[in-house]
Amino acid sequence: MPDVLGIDTSNYTTSAALLKNGEMFQSKKLLPVRAGERGLRQSDAVFHHAQQLPEVLEHLPFAGADIASVGVSNRPRSMEGSYMPCFLVGVAAAETAALSLGVPLREFSHQQGHIAAALYSAGKLSLVRERFLAFHVSGGTTEAVLCRPDRSGLFSTEIAARSLDLKAGQAVDRVGVMLGLPFPAGPALEKLALQCGKTFRVRPCLRGCDCSLSGVENRCRAMADSGAPKEEIAAYCLFSVLAALDGMASALREKHGDLPVVFAGGVAGNSIIRKSLEAKYGAFFAEPRFSSDNAAGAAVLAALREGILP
Repeated sequence: MPDVLGIDTSNYTTSAALLKNGEMFQSKKLLPVRAGERGLRQSDAVFHHAQQLPEVLEHLPFAGADIASVGVSNRPRSMEGSYMPCFLVGVAAAETAALSLGVPLREFSHQQGHIAAALYSAGKLSLVRERFLAFHVSGGTTEAVLCRPDRSGLFSTEIAARSLDLKAGQAVDRVGVMLGLPFPAGPALEKLALQCGKTFRVRPCLRGCDCSLSGVENRCRAMADSGAPKEEIAAYCLFSVLAALDGMASALREKHGDLPVVFAGGVAGNSIIRKSLEAKYGAFFAEPRFSSDNAAGAAVLAALREGILP
């Protein structure tokens, strides 16, 4: 079986993946964010990706590989005007690799990559030939897209619902930093929340199929000001995100029918969110290593485009 290289230089992670002999190998490194800060300027992200990508690539098992295609994330979403400078580092490296090897370069959106990685991880790549709903829940995005097969043999995406203000990952990171946790705060906030014995029934703020998450941070800050334990604040934050996603999924299924539902993105790797939505909707989730930012999705999409994967 021919092999495929994938590259993704998203806002907070430098990633590379090698689909070799049917097995996925991944290498990734978070971009450095100073303690207490909640993000990076794009100029800093570009600089750090340029520094880190050679090191990340060095950790892949290239010996004996027969690379037939290179896949890369070139923009956040599959829509006109979608652009972030940080992806240019990955595109430049991928173009160089493809030209050097004399193989095709396949470009996809970061969102498509997240969805493909989730489908690959869940053993549901066959869904690319069907209509399905996919949630992309991360630091920069909280969206549900309606996916349909397209002429390329892959899938197109159309935004079906979104957060109207704060993104789920932003809420998680802001509450986490407020509680003194490192950025990105997702794993540490989940660990803290799991120490809380309480569950919270939160009424989501919805407008049609869209949600609003700005109240989550405000409520968590009020809880902190009143002296609530950090574990309870962390749990409330995650149950609030869960309530929003649950409300969106319910509204979308009512509108579009009982389509399969896939959850992708770093926030979707949270065990509290995953357990509930799997039970209610039979939703498909990626393993944690395929939930956070990764280049595996770009490799999978390139392999599908070349007919390397069925």
